[in-house]
Amino acid sequence: MTKTHMRKPIGIALIGAGMIAKTHVAALSAAQDVAQLRAIISRRPERARKLAEFYDGPAPLFSDDLSAVAADPTVQIAIVATPPSVRKDVIETLARAGTHILLEKPVGRTLDEAREVVAICEREGVTLGVLFQHRVRGPSIAAAHHVASGALGTLGLVEIEVPLWRDQSYYDELDRGTYARDGGGVMITNAIHSLDLALSLTGPVIGVQAMTATTLLHQMEAEDFAVAGLRFSCGAVGSFVASTAMYPHRTEVIRLHFEHASLRIDKNALEIDWRDGRHAVEAQGEVSQTNVPLSGGKHEWHQAVIEDFIHSVQTGTKPLVAGKEALVSHMVIEAIEKSSKTGSPVDLEINP
Repeated sequence: MTKTHMRKPIGIALIGAGMIAKTHVAALSAAQDVAQLRAIISRRPERARKLAEFYDGPAPLFSDDLSAVAADPTVQIAIVATPPSVRKDVIETLARAGTHILLEKPVGRTLDEAREVVAICEREGVTLGVLFQHRVRGPSIAAAHHVASGALGTLGLVEIEVPLWRDQSYYDELDRGTYARDGGGVMITNAIHSLDLALSLTGPVIGVQAMTATTLLHQMEAEDFAVAGLRFSCGAVGSFVASTAMYPHRTEVIRLHFEHASLRIDKNALEIDWRDGRHAVEAQGEVSQTNVPLSGGKHEWHQAVIEDFIHSVQTGTKPLVAGKEALVSHMVIEAIEKSSKTGSPVDLEINP
């Protein structure tokens, strides 16, 4: 991602001090040449103060006063990491004050709410980016280069697997897995990352036939299992399987089968099997022997998205994932939910 070293570091506020907040704070600490964390807004600012240990720059303000931070001229960007249930009002307050917004997924609890969020930012003339950090992983970037080159030939088959485990305690806390708080279960909270990455490589889905369910392994309102057959605008077909009831916890995997080669993409490496027998491994990082649920991942991925968004705001260019682009994943999730309820295939429009 491009950095702008000649400019003064831009003022940033973090809205929300939940599970992902320490990753954001660590990312901002590592990006102090382009960003300064000015404030952390939380309903419980005293409890949020522990986040200071992850930041080695000037101490930020800890406050519950969103309006005051939105009115602060030194804060040009807000990273919004609140629960989806309170996000729309937060975004409206920030956008009206002219603050650019980098948003943790999802954009909204429903497709309609997500479209409202995008419309608010467009109306107020502020940039809206969505933090899909899977796109900046080394294997994802390498895969995008191969797909863009055209050397792989025609895409024929897509596999998206999200085999995760969450203990019941995860859902017992703060009403997770409810439609009122999150907008759904495994799809909108967890698998949306893999959907976004896959769709960035395959192009749009135009048809879905699906089933969702809550397994006997969890007590929760929304789904902890989803399976769908997919049809893509490019002519390919594919499958999507996601669950938080698959023990032991494993890493998400995307497999793309092209005319001349097949790609296997996860967070650790890109594997390429060419039809002529060649096998290649690219962008291989340190492979963890154990996949730990809720480990938070590396802050470097968040840092890369934050730095890209800063560059976008300063130059007036499109961020890595703009708000409207993120609606595509919401469309697929809504279609899977509808297909499961009706038992029938669902067609999708390409334009979100």
